[in-house]
Amino acid sequence: MNENSPTNPLERVRTLTFDIFGTVLNLAGSLVPPLEELLISCNAPESITGADVWSQWRQRQRIEQYQDNLLMLGHSGYLAVKRRALLYSLRTFKIEFTYEQIDKFMKVYQDLTPFQDAIDGLKRLGTKYDLVILSNGEEWYLKHLAKNRIGIDFHDIISAEMVGQFKPHPSVYRFAAKRLEQEPDQIMMVASHSFDILGARHSGFRGAYVNRYGLPYDESEYRPDLTTGNFDELCLKLEV
Repeated sequence: MNENSPTNPLERVRTLTFDIFGTVLNLAGSLVPPLEELLISCNAPESITGADVWSQWRQRQRIEQYQDNLLMLGHSGYLAVKRRALLYSLRTFKIEFTYEQIDKFMKVYQDLTPFQDAIDGLKRLGTKYDLVILSNGEEWYLKHLAKNRIGIDFHDIISAEMVGQFKPHPSVYRFAAKRLEQEPDQIMMVASHSFDILGARHSGFRGAYVNRYGLPYDESEYRPDLTTGNFDELCLKLEV
């Protein structure tokens, strides 16, 4: 479809909702160096790197969230899930640790660093669209990150905690549309995780997949409307 066509569905989009973890905030860049320090303090073998643990950890976090959804345990907390997944990952590598070491390490989550292209892109996108955070993080935590780490004045901050489920549960996206008083197809989800785009598209949102990590999209009929490598490309495709 011609993007300049009057029948282009993206012309109805008024609001962009953003995942921020891994999309706006650079998780690997923020967490792998402190992970290296944690491994040293735990006397881990030198053959195990922070990148090794991070790869296992990020996958385990997804499983923890899916388990909460499937078992109807509610939203147990983004940071709590991250902590549980880290414990599991360290045990997988047979690394001994104390809970005091873990608690000290988890403080790095207060100081996550954003991608510069995301900051620049958000400023440009804000001239045309309402910008909204739609994240699995706790509301207080998202507000802290928006103010102190991202520095963007978002139109709204919506936490999956308000619904009691983790994305990609459809109730999270439906709640967001109702809260924003918009039809789902007037909202575009922007994320670097394909599961988030899949969940949003299934719920009637439009979707922009910012594929920072060069990963394949899920084998699904719920496809993104746009695929880009970064926010610069996203701005160009949205003509901002």
